[in-house]
Amino acid sequence: MPTLEATAPARPAQDGPGLWRRLRGHQGRNLWFVAFIAPFLLGLMAFVYLPIVWSAYLSFFEARNTVTPTRFVGFANYTYLLTDKLFINSLLTFVAFAVFIVPTTYVASLGLALLLNNLKWGQAFFRSVFFIPTAVSYVIAAIIWRFAFFSGARFGLLNQFITAAGGEQVNWLGGTNSLYWVALISVRLWLQTGFYMILLIAGLQRIPLETYEAAALDGAAGWRLLRYITLPQLKATSVAVILLLLINAFQAFDEFYNMLGSIGSYPPYARPPLVHLYLIAVGGGQQDLGVGGAGTMILTAIIVLFGVGQNFILNRSGK
Repeated sequence: MPTLEATAPARPAQDGPGLWRRLRGHQGRNLWFVAFIAPFLLGLMAFVYLPIVWSAYLSFFEARNTVTPTRFVGFANYTYLLTDKLFINSLLTFVAFAVFIVPTTYVASLGLALLLNNLKWGQAFFRSVFFIPTAVSYVIAAIIWRFAFFSGARFGLLNQFITAAGGEQVNWLGGTNSLYWVALISVRLWLQTGFYMILLIAGLQRIPLETYEAAALDGAAGWRLLRYITLPQLKATSVAVILLLLINAFQAFDEFYNMLGSIGSYPPYARPPLVHLYLIAVGGGQQDLGVGGAGTMILTAIIVLFGVGQNFILNRSGK
C-alpha cells in the first residue's frame, strides 16, 4: 500500500526564478514602474533631499567659503539668526507678503474657476490663456514688470498713463514709499493664478450635479449656493491650494531680487527670508554656508508647522 508521503502532491520549489517572476510582476509591470520612476527619484534625491541633509549638517559648523567644515559650533548659527534684526524683519516681510498674496490669489483663482467651469463655449481656450503665464520664468516676468510697466523713467507704461491723465510720474520701485508692493503682488498674481485656477476647476468638477439640483429645488441660488454648497465641497482642494500658496510665498525670491535688488538698497520690509539668506551666504563674498544652512532649517521647520497646523484645523473642522 502506498504511503501518505508517496501520494501527497509535491510542493513547488521556492527557487530563484520563481522569486524573480514575483518581483517582475505580471508582464514585467514592476520593472516598467521602476524604470519610469527611477529618474525622478534619482533627481529628487540628488537635488532635493541630499541638499537638505547637507544644509542641516553645515548649519552646525562654521562653514565660510567651504562645504567641508571642521569647526563645530553647535546651535551658534541658529542663535545668530534668531537674534538678528534683519532676519526677523525678513520673516515679517514674508508675513506681509503672504497676507496680500494668499487671499488675493485664492479669490482670483476661485473666481476664474467658477466662471470657466460654467462656460458653455471656448472653455479650453480660456483655460489655456489663463494657464500660459505659469510657464513663464519668474526672473523674466520680474524683469519685464520692472522695465516695461513699473519703471520710474518716463517710458514706463504706467507712468505714461499717469502722465497722459495729467498726473506726475511715480517712482514705483524706489524711494521711501511702499508702492513696490503693487509691482510685487501683481507679477506674482499674474504668474500663479492660472495654476491654482486649474486645481480649483478640478475640485469643482468633482461636485455632483445632483447636489446643485437639490439645492436649486430648495430655492438656493447665487451667494447661498456658493456659501453652503460650493465652498464646503471645495474644502479639501481649498486647503491644499492655500498650503501651496503659503509655501510659495515663503519661497519668494526672484521678484524681490530682480525688481528691488539693483536699486541700491532694499526699501523697508522688502527682503524676504530667501533674499536675506542669499545675501548672507553669497553677498559680499562671505559665502557663510553655515548660517545659510541654519536659515534653511528654520524656514523648513516653519513650513512644516504651517502644514501640520493646517491639517489639524481641517481635521477638527471636519468632525
